[in-house]
Amino acid sequence: MGHNHYHHETAGDRQLLCAVAVNVLLTLVQVIGGVIAGSLSLVADALHNLGDAASLGIAVFARKISRKPPDQFKTFGYKRAEMIAALINLTTLIIIGLYLIYEALWRFYQPQEIKGWIVVIVAGAALIVDVVTAALTYRLSRHSVNIKAAFLHNVADALSSVGVILAGTLILLYQWYWVDAALTLVIAGYVLYQAAGLLPQTIHILMEGTPEHVAIDEIIKSVELLDQVESVHHVHIWQLDENRNALEAHVVVHEHSLSDIEAIKQRVKEHIHSVYHIEHSTLEIEVPGSNCNS
Repeated sequence: MGHNHYHHETAGDRQLLCAVAVNVLLTLVQVIGGVIAGSLSLVADALHNLGDAASLGIAVFARKISRKPPDQFKTFGYKRAEMIAALINLTTLIIIGLYLIYEALWRFYQPQEIKGWIVVIVAGAALIVDVVTAALTYRLSRHSVNIKAAFLHNVADALSSVGVILAGTLILLYQWYWVDAALTLVIAGYVLYQAAGLLPQTIHILMEGTPEHVAIDEIIKSVELLDQVESVHHVHIWQLDENRNALEAHVVVHEHSLSDIEAIKQRVKEHIHSVYHIEHSTLEIEVPGSNCNS
């Protein structure tokens, strides 16, 4: 099972690396085509596509790091490398979105002639690559915020390519050059919207926030209903990564014998694992009347 899982992970890495290579090549084609055609929306799509390549590269690098086993420097392991990668990618999306807004507004002030046929051809090729890349990352994105951030880069870029094709067509038919700048604003807005949706979740995990679906008061009450448990305090719950939660708590019990205390501790651990899906728990056992200064 472990070997099959590793093979699955490395196969996913190869898919992502192929997507990186294709997106880098596509970016060069889009930049050249955008400069020749004078199309800001095509250059904007190219910048976004470069962000796709960078985000996928960072995602692959983070996936490799996250598989490293725990050591004396990172006792919980390296899974949060993927969250850091997601933060970098989402921050990049925001920067790109703000830059595109600036360029689009400037283009409204100083409109330029655009060669619509070049825009349509290059954007059509970009759309094909974007769809293929999104398909490669979709399956992996369902279980990872890191890959989901990269996947959103690709989805946004595919939509951008559709819009650029539409803009190029309108320019060819009606010489509506303003559509190029207007579309750039739409692309930028969508990029910022996608980044804003995932950024709070990523920061919450990196800040060791309590999982959204976990209520501390509810856990305390349920543990206090267990036999021989008098009270629970000093409770901390946080996310080690997007799939694993941890808990630290002080538990006051009625028993004094070591064997009984160990049995109660094990029962509490099994309870919070089975009911609240908390994989890692650290419990400090106290007896009534003990002086807890922590």
